[in-house]
Amino acid sequence: MNGLLDLAALSLLPSPAWRHAADALRAGEPAGAVLTRLAAARRPDGPDYERALRADAAHAVARAREAGITPIPWNDAAYPAALTTIADPPAVLWTRGRAAALHAHAVAIVGSRAASPYALSVAEQLAHDLASRGLAIVSGLARGVDSAAHRGAMAAGGVTIAVLGSGVDRIYPAEHARLARQIDESGAVVSELVPGTPPAPFFFPLRNRIISGLSRAVVVVEANEKSGSLITARCALEQGRDVLAVPGNILNGRNRGAHALLRDGATLVESADDVLEELGMAARGGSTRGDAAPAADDPILACLTPGEPSDLDAIAARSGLSAARLLPRLLDLELRGAIARAGGGRFVRIARTC
Repeated sequence: MNGLLDLAALSLLPSPAWRHAADALRAGEPAGAVLTRLAAARRPDGPDYERALRADAAHAVARAREAGITPIPWNDAAYPAALTTIADPPAVLWTRGRAAALHAHAVAIVGSRAASPYALSVAEQLAHDLASRGLAIVSGLARGVDSAAHRGAMAAGGVTIAVLGSGVDRIYPAEHARLARQIDESGAVVSELVPGTPPAPFFFPLRNRIISGLSRAVVVVEANEKSGSLITARCALEQGRDVLAVPGNILNGRNRGAHALLRDGATLVESADDVLEELGMAARGGSTRGDAAPAADDPILACLTPGEPSDLDAIAARSGLSAARLLPRLLDLELRGAIARAGGGRFVRIARTC
């Protein structure tokens, strides 16, 4: 509990401190010590600020418990491994619904809030087709493309994840409260913001890094030149994720942002097959999970020692792969039962007895 409270208190620091906190935690500094140091750096006039942060964190944890919200601290094995690869992962991910959904292979679908009927149709169809092939669909529960993507995934009987710019008990927009409850049934609604946090304009650009961070690729469906979806695309590029875009009508100007992505090298998407091909999944016959067990001489397995957890940076150094390219391989090995995840985004090889 103490570790959770320390990490929850860290999440209450202003956002510029989050990357410093992540760097310190990765270096092995205890969360309580990081909190004391960063709180003192921000308010050097006394310990009252740290005490207030801890009190607010305790209140947030209690509120979550009462509301059935699950806090997943970054050093917990339940924390999504994909997020551990980004520069400033949330210290705690507050979760409604099924936390297991956060470990699925995922693709983000984002776009305009004031979407055209064409964009809504494309987003829903893409999400449906990708979800039916076993991919989770990540988006932001906003009006327009986001909600169409969530609905398309659920219509296929698939998994979808909504990332909020508010606490998970403060659904925004309010008319999507029912949609959020539907997502809870097979997917997850998540936020880095403590329960009770109301939506605010500066939270939404921050949450975009989580949308891309949870995903292997980001697909932009209709975005103008100032769309928040372009922030998500930029986060994806910084995180080593693939960026794809759907072409649209050149006459109305609604899709100039997505067309700019295409000019800059984003992969053009006309169907789910384009996304699957970009992810190297097109040859799997409709499944995102291989049926065969991994070979004992798999080069990624060779980088792991049974019983000794290794983090992504260490495995990347041994394998020669970037963390972003390595992660899908590790998730495949986990699905096949060859490795397991440990706390803090680490993985351990499972010893075989026969």
